[in-house]
Amino acid sequence: MDLLLDALKRYYGWSDFRPGQRPVVECLLQGQDCLAVLPTGGGKSLCYQLPALVRSGLVVVISPLVALMEDQVLQLRRRGIAAACLHGGIEPVQRRQTLEQLNEGSLRLLYLAPERLQGEATRAVLQEHAAKGQLVALAVDEAHCISAWGHDFRPDYRRLGELRALCPGVPLVALSATAAPRVRADLLRLLHLRRPLIQVGSARRHNLHYAMRRRVGDPLQDVMEALEKARGACLIYARTRVSVERWTERLCANGIQAIAYHAGLEPEVRHRALEHFLGAQDPVLVATVAFGMGVDRPDVGLVLHLDLPSTPEGYLQESGRAGRDGKPAHCLVLFSPRDRTSLGWAMQSALRRSSASNAVEESRRIELAQQQLRRMEAVAEGETCREQALLLSVGELVPPCGRCDRCLSGASRQDWSDQATAVLELLAEVHGTDARRLSERLNAEEGRSVHWGWLTRRLVQEELIHETDDGSQRLYLKESGRRFLRQPWPLHYAA
Repeated sequence: MDLLLDALKRYYGWSDFRPGQRPVVECLLQGQDCLAVLPTGGGKSLCYQLPALVRSGLVVVISPLVALMEDQVLQLRRRGIAAACLHGGIEPVQRRQTLEQLNEGSLRLLYLAPERLQGEATRAVLQEHAAKGQLVALAVDEAHCISAWGHDFRPDYRRLGELRALCPGVPLVALSATAAPRVRADLLRLLHLRRPLIQVGSARRHNLHYAMRRRVGDPLQDVMEALEKARGACLIYARTRVSVERWTERLCANGIQAIAYHAGLEPEVRHRALEHFLGAQDPVLVATVAFGMGVDRPDVGLVLHLDLPSTPEGYLQESGRAGRDGKPAHCLVLFSPRDRTSLGWAMQSALRRSSASNAVEESRRIELAQQQLRRMEAVAEGETCREQALLLSVGELVPPCGRCDRCLSGASRQDWSDQATAVLELLAEVHGTDARRLSERLNAEEGRSVHWGWLTRRLVQEELIHETDDGSQRLYLKESGRRFLRQPWPLHYAA
């Protein structure tokens, strides 16, 4: 019998590989580097787990989150596979036990936080195993974190290129659920991948139903209705820890047995929340977006975002945690036009506290974050198929899905070219202003019958107006906007 299929059935209970998995496994076993971009739920973790079982050696996995590492280790141990993790929160006794297992050669998978690679002891262990031929492969999970173009950039990941020099003869695999072409190019360069196999699967999920709508007043009723209709587990994302706590309390007060998860909770509380989400029947978990990487709950029937996601790529990954069992699942975003401003300021503040090496790099990251936010807002407020717009952000062109709220909507559209002319003429007159002042002038001169802020955002998305990416969000008329003023064309939008 095929050794790979035999191990697949024995350890995982599967009769065959999912699309894209087998080439990656074979690539690593042949000693070749690999870049694997497989959709959420596509079984990326098996690509580096199976080689350790077939070759009976050690695979070292670099992972960005403690919750992700601990969940993977828990799942592996339940399958009878020797696995452990090392990170800053590990107790000394547990650390000693892990090091003893390493020395004995009994571990098959070791998960490391990226900062652990800077320690001399960790480096010595890797080099020793590599020298003895016991290191089967190195895996960088959630590899998009290494790229400043990725949706979840982590400064600690920048130094992972040192892995190649540390273990030069060991195959290296970089894995991600979403990576646009420029992110993939970054990964090849920064990780020094040598003649790698590049395995890119479609991010399209035919069982997911996307919907996005503006929050009007208190969204509690919308949330309750979505939960009532949902099947299986439900995952609700809120942007801040305070919001997670508040929404958990509100849902509990309304008869929903919700549980909170965020990085500010005590480790034991987080562990219990994770166990609850994995094991309870139809759980409802309210969490910050860091929760969910690698967490394997197949029957998630609803992923609900209470705020605008920060990037299309990140949203593809977060929403992709729904429907891993292949059954229909729903992905709902409740957003406000104010989300982009508040999220933009929060991201700028975080970036300024990060380890940007200089002011130029910091400015570039802030501009990139603003661009990604605007792209996500364009998806949320756009007129086209949600899935088509999201997949275009990672370089995949697909036909309309026929399932999302835009595809199913029968909303009538009207021509807004006259109102757009008023916006663009005023911008031509003032030679640059911010959206608030622009709306105030338009309300005074044209009346309040039009939501000028909404229309202005649409004209930015149409690339008739330029919006600065430095956080000030100042608006300027583009040359394309001047062409529109000279010869307007129809602009059909749903009101």
